[in-house]
Amino acid sequence: MKPIKVGLLGLGTVGTGVVRIVEGHQADLFSQSGSPIEISKILVQDKNKHRNISVSSDKLTDNPWDVVQNPEIDVVVEVMGGIDLAKELILAALEQGKHIVTANKDLMALHGPEILKKAAEKGCDVFYEASVAGGIPIIRTLIEGFSSDRITKIMGIVNGTTNYILTKMSQEGAAYGDVLKEAQQLGYAESDPTSDVEGFDAARKMTILGTLGFHANVSLGDVEVKGISKVSKEDITYGKRLGYEVKLLGIAERQDDHISISVQPTMVRTSHPLAAVNGVFNAVYVYGEAVGETMFYGPGAGEMPTATSVVADLVAVVRNLNLGVNGRRGFVPYKEKKLKTDEQISSKNFILLHVEDKAGVLAQITQVFAEYEVSLESVLQHPNATNPLAEIIIITHDANKAAMNKVLNKFESMDVVHAIKSVYRVEG
Repeated sequence: MKPIKVGLLGLGTVGTGVVRIVEGHQADLFSQSGSPIEISKILVQDKNKHRNISVSSDKLTDNPWDVVQNPEIDVVVEVMGGIDLAKELILAALEQGKHIVTANKDLMALHGPEILKKAAEKGCDVFYEASVAGGIPIIRTLIEGFSSDRITKIMGIVNGTTNYILTKMSQEGAAYGDVLKEAQQLGYAESDPTSDVEGFDAARKMTILGTLGFHANVSLGDVEVKGISKVSKEDITYGKRLGYEVKLLGIAERQDDHISISVQPTMVRTSHPLAAVNGVFNAVYVYGEAVGETMFYGPGAGEMPTATSVVADLVAVVRNLNLGVNGRRGFVPYKEKKLKTDEQISSKNFILLHVEDKAGVLAQITQVFAEYEVSLESVLQHPNATNPLAEIIIITHDANKAAMNKVLNKFESMDVVHAIKSVYRVEG
């Protein structure tokens, strides 16, 4: 039987895993797809570089067009990363009728609609399971598993680096800066960790999940983003005393066809399953009107978990080739995007204030909440021998974002409030 020939753009960590799986699981892949699968050309930066996997030299090229313009190649697998060149190569491959599998979250978050539109025009598949949450099959689940349901909320830990840092801070009482250095030494964080720790990586993933979950063209600019670089040991300690863990959550919500999407450090009740997701693991919690609550958990990155998702997409493409149905599962958003206003975005909130330690201050603080109709779940004051100011922790009931902004602005103008140390959303 004629093999399906694959061109691989990139032979880094994920690309190496793809080669290992395709070459090592031939019988399984044939059984699943109905055809032999052969990687016939691989784009690399340096053909003479020593690698920890054996690849025939005649398969290697440093010219991307040897892959994209090769008439024998049926499927292009893009795992090289980057945006501009990857986009150019993928669009060129689609123009020639080649199917695409990519792990590129940045590309799909920024240019997904354009790429999917071109694929629909050419009757080609574009699958990108590995772009979000590594080895967790969340994209296929949203498109297929929830096709009969209406999703109301997607909430998840979708960045392993930040989850590792927050886990170490929680379990060991370590400071943010110390754990970040350790994560960099272990290879969990880049030398420039900005994309991870400031929430941009998670925001790109939530752009993809929000588009799929709500059937609307969500753009990266629609996502409100706050990272973890300002999370302190104090925040985590107080959270634990009150029964919360701090997690960087991506949160996408829909109500009456209006949506909101954010990435932010969040106090998660310890009884909630997401609070127990530690280390570099990812988890995505999905709420459906019919199914209720579901959670998907697994490794969010790494050579073999991510490569597993890539090859699963490759198998789907080959199966579609054999059935003659390529291009028919393309996801096309069909709903108008309606973003929530601040008055429509609602949550519980954790607030840590440093205030004057004298009589009457607490009454002034609670009066501000009453003025803007924000009700309080609890108000606590913890003694702190190292701080001459009073430390007040407030947990609100559900309050809309507009009202909370007014409360915080009022605190900024009050002489008795020396600092608004922390403000976090509360879940669970």
